Amino acid sequence: MNDSSASRRRYLAGLGTAVTAGLAGCGSLLGGDGTPTGTDTGDEEDPDVGQIGSGREGREAPGGTPIAELPDLSGELDVYSGRGEALVGPLFSELEDIYPDFSVRPRYDGSTDLVNRILTEGSNAAADVFYSVNAGALGALAAEGRTLELPERVTSVVPDAYQDAEGRWIGTSGRARTIPYNTDRYDESDIPTDVLAFPDDADLAGSTGWAPVYGSFQAFVTAMRVLNDRETTLSWLNGMQDAGVQQYGDEFAIAQAIADGELGAGFANHYYTLRVLDARPDAPLDIAFTEGDAGAIFNVAGASVVDTAGEDRELAENFVRHLLSAEAQEYFATTTFEYPMIPGVEPVQPGSIDLPTIDQLNPPEGLDLSQLADLGPTLEVMREAGLNV
Repeated sequence: MNDSSASRRRYLAGLGTAVTAGLAGCGSLLGGDGTPTGTDTGDEEDPDVGQIGSGREGREAPGGTPIAELPDLSGELDVYSGRGEALVGPLFSELEDIYPDFSVRPRYDGSTDLVNRILTEGSNAAADVFYSVNAGALGALAAEGRTLELPERVTSVVPDAYQDAEGRWIGTSGRARTIPYNTDRYDESDIPTDVLAFPDDADLAGSTGWAPVYGSFQAFVTAMRVLNDRETTLSWLNGMQDAGVQQYGDEFAIAQAIADGELGAGFANHYYTLRVLDARPDAPLDIAFTEGDAGAIFNVAGASVVDTAGEDRELAENFVRHLLSAEAQEYFATTTFEYPMIPGVEPVQPGSIDLPTIDQLNPPEGLDLSQLADLGPTLEVMREAGLNV
């Protein structure tokens, strides 16, 4: 690679394929049967090869702003990353290859643990950027006054719904709550569009699965508590158990069980269904959506600039902008099956699935994603319902 700016800012069209190849060497993070080791911390970033997408052949060049048009990155940047190394480490390395004078010093841990670390370290925190798997952790750090306002050149790229109203954090990729279902057992019209209707649906009783220990499920219950009330949420949790809901350790397992016919339906983020269908395009599996309620929330992974960035603030801001570049957004779409945050990059749709665009989703009105940080009362009501969380 020569020293010219054009060379350093080369196009990353093949990034998804290259990253996927690198993920094949992540066996140390997996159990002997290919399942993730350890317990869930609420940050579902398990680098199971069955959960990682492959590079998409035949996709058009992504829209958005390419890296070649962004400011150069130069210097050392401390990134506290709640996103797993297997998923975002290759992206960091690619940016270092593009910019020889730039290096990322990542610290990987659960998003909540990193928030606590920054708060505990105070002004001595080394963090320049906090990169979270969910909006709740971003909101928690911002509420403590530990994040800096992002400039307009960053915030203007992403729709207002997927960033903090005061510019203290911004979404970099997204996930939609869905109802995966077995197409041999149900039609889409059989799936309620109101999540509160599930406990009383006789056709679904005993054949629905959930994963109460999973972070995204707990965010969904938090949304239900915020949008409705504690009593409604407790009644729903008890009603689902009375109807015979089946418990799983994670939502990828739910999607697999539905494809195998063990379950009829379940509650899961959209990308788990996509990952199953990518490996098994003929599986009897599809997804339905509830409308305007807690079951339809759209959560984001995202980033913020920490108030300890100091003289590295501009570098940190430009790094966050690179996470929203055309190439990085294409990486998230094709490698993790997440929703891109910028116009012009389409989500991946494996198999016969017809995934709606972000604009076609019906998330609830009146829910600030930062409210998902209020997890304590949610865990209390789940425990009152008898769930071991």
